[in-house]
Amino acid sequence: MTRIALINPNWDFAGSIYFGCRSPHLPLELGISGHLLKAAGHKTLLLDAHMFDLSLGEIEAELRAFGPDQIVITTAPTYLFWRCAPPELRLPQQLARAVRDLAPTLIAVGPHGSTTPRTALKKLGVDIIVMGECEASLLRLANGERDFPGLCFPDGASLRVNGGPQAVEFKNQPALDWPEEMIRRHHHHHHRFEADPLAPGAEVEASRGCPYNCTFCAKENFRNAYRRRPAAVILDEIDGLRGQGIEYLYFIDEIFLPNAELLEGLTARGLKFGVQTRIDLWKSDMLAQLGRAGCVSIEAGIESLTVEGRAALAKNCKMTTDQLADRLVEARHHVPFVQANLIEVPEDDDPVVQRWRRTMHDAGVWANDPVPLYPYPGSPDYRKLWGEPDDFAWERAHRHYLQMFNQFSDVQNDRPVPLDTLERQVAS
Repeated sequence: MTRIALINPNWDFAGSIYFGCRSPHLPLELGISGHLLKAAGHKTLLLDAHMFDLSLGEIEAELRAFGPDQIVITTAPTYLFWRCAPPELRLPQQLARAVRDLAPTLIAVGPHGSTTPRTALKKLGVDIIVMGECEASLLRLANGERDFPGLCFPDGASLRVNGGPQAVEFKNQPALDWPEEMIRRHHHHHHRFEADPLAPGAEVEASRGCPYNCTFCAKENFRNAYRRRPAAVILDEIDGLRGQGIEYLYFIDEIFLPNAELLEGLTARGLKFGVQTRIDLWKSDMLAQLGRAGCVSIEAGIESLTVEGRAALAKNCKMTTDQLADRLVEARHHVPFVQANLIEVPEDDDPVVQRWRRTMHDAGVWANDPVPLYPYPGSPDYRKLWGEPDDFAWERAHRHYLQMFNQFSDVQNDRPVPLDTLERQVAS
């Protein structure tokens, strides 16, 4: 039996370009890993420092009491945000330094190590980097294996990258359960705007990956190929969450595709939920079923308002802009909040975009001010600019972003700080 501590850092996004939501969410990659580890007979400790607002000192005290053989740190706040993780490793670096001597083996999982494993290992000072989807690899490490694909680790005087990022089957993932106190503390309802929370929320993963390959999406080295869990297992997991008192859940799926069996099951359960999807994949009858099932929030990737812009982003969209607008408005007839996500692309004329936004707002659909595109290492956009990511990939992408744009996303009130400046705060 191995004793494994799984830690989600207490995230602080000051100075970051981070595009994701800054509230605590369930650390799904750690929850899945913990479930599999416990089923295999290993002793696990899940420390969600973000949800419980734990200081480094409190984390250290928990670890000393537990006595782990392995400590696992994630470099992004939950699987939901692996595709738009904070580029800097400041918080994981601080945590790794604080717990370095509290276990024989320190392991890091997340998008940074999946895309640039050598860089992540050097910056974090860990013993092992797991590349790709981490749950199966963590189980193999707990079972005593050390030399299998999907790992980066020191090998003599050099660093060995053993194969590439790995994926799991996922379709056989059992229903998860979460500690009662973690659910009680989960006050945030991700991307919900039609009502204030009255009870806890949660996140659920119905599918993983996406069948599309948009240029801006950094998913290729983790969570890439599309897979879907059986509806019965998902509903079993949701029933467990209902029993813990949640009233809202958010599906973290890269793309929530129409699934009549799952929607029928949700209709009978009376919960509210949110999804992110492509509106062009939903027909009228399924949009109506989505609303009846309890969906109150749709985040729809439109990205560009021109055929040329969508083609440049490799959206592979068969609809015209007018047809997309009509489908968004139709969705709004069934779902209280519908958002059209837009990205800043040279093919789109800003006055046209702003007029379209006003038209959508008048029809009850929210369309964001186009967000500057960040060329995440591991995305096709990064490769178009610079080729395959090297040891300087994150710094290069960050510097490019700050040089290209004066205005950033709606969630950023202050100008982001250079990545090396953020990480230098740890070294000083």
